[in-house]
Amino acid sequence: MSMAPKILFVPVSDIKGIGEYMRSVILANGILAQWPDAQIEFVLNRHASYIADCPFPSHQTPDNPTLCTVEVNQVISQFKPDLVIFDASGRKAQLKHAHNCGAKVVFISQHRRKRARGMKIGRARVTDCHWVVQPEYVMGDISGFERWKLKLFDCRPPVFTGAIFPHPTQSMQQALLHRYQLQPQEYLLYSAGSGGHRRGNALAADRFAQAAQRYYQASGVKSVMVFGPNYPNPLPELEGIIAINQLSSFEFINLLACARAAVLSGGDTLLQAIALKIPTLAVAVSKDQPNRIKHCAQRGLVLSCEQDASAIVEQLDLLLQQEVLARLKDKMNGEPQSNGMDICLAEISSLLGESFAN
Repeated sequence: MSMAPKILFVPVSDIKGIGEYMRSVILANGILAQWPDAQIEFVLNRHASYIADCPFPSHQTPDNPTLCTVEVNQVISQFKPDLVIFDASGRKAQLKHAHNCGAKVVFISQHRRKRARGMKIGRARVTDCHWVVQPEYVMGDISGFERWKLKLFDCRPPVFTGAIFPHPTQSMQQALLHRYQLQPQEYLLYSAGSGGHRRGNALAADRFAQAAQRYYQASGVKSVMVFGPNYPNPLPELEGIIAINQLSSFEFINLLACARAAVLSGGDTLLQAIALKIPTLAVAVSKDQPNRIKHCAQRGLVLSCEQDASAIVEQLDLLLQQEVLARLKDKMNGEPQSNGMDICLAEISSLLGESFAN
């Protein structure tokens, strides 16, 4: 009879972004589907707006967990996890402590700087798996020297997983379409990420919503606007726009899968849309996103524009032209169809071994 694994998630957790936390929740739910009795807990910044909504037991730190080594290590010592997943977070001392306590250690990186940090030998020697949650075309492979150095110290090279997301289901799609009185392929989906990103005095979410309303007034195409849990204002009432504060990852991916097209920030949702073959206009809302968007646009997988309502409307007109839609879908169909969730679950199964065979 198999035992239930104990798994601890330590994502980057601050008052602005939400991507790492959401990815960790998606992965945690995927783990529960495969190991229903798994004990899963999180370590989160007590100041993060989403902490009250976390569906798993959480340990609170006074700041980003990466900056709270004493507190994180104390949780590891007390919880005694079989697996610790550091999502773009963690000092070397935290990874080492988890390793010394007998846990398997996973580090997740999402851009070159984080990947390079994860490949430092001191960290790599106490890391069992390093997942890069980007397609290889966004970041490029590691250098021959980096690969040689990791092999010299008997460390595994990073594994490209691509986007991690729950698989859409027809039943959830039908439920959501009924709830919001929508028809498949007849609405646009907007999301500016967490809702807390600003440029100057204006919120990115407000610029997206303004563009959605302008486009509806010009075209009559309805839109769903997900403002995000960090959006600080009351939701506006906009003609032709279904305003939603936040959705679960499972709800969001199902609404995305049924949309005619999407206007998204350059975070994880952009890569999820590409994997689902949804025509997308990408708009950067934070400093780490322009490079990712540039690589996707150069590959012909998305259109992009500046964070400006008029520019978004203009590019939407272009995106929804039949010849442009056909060209984008042809490019996306040429990409391997993959969901990083499957890769990660297979790696976790290998790490946990026969003791936790499902």
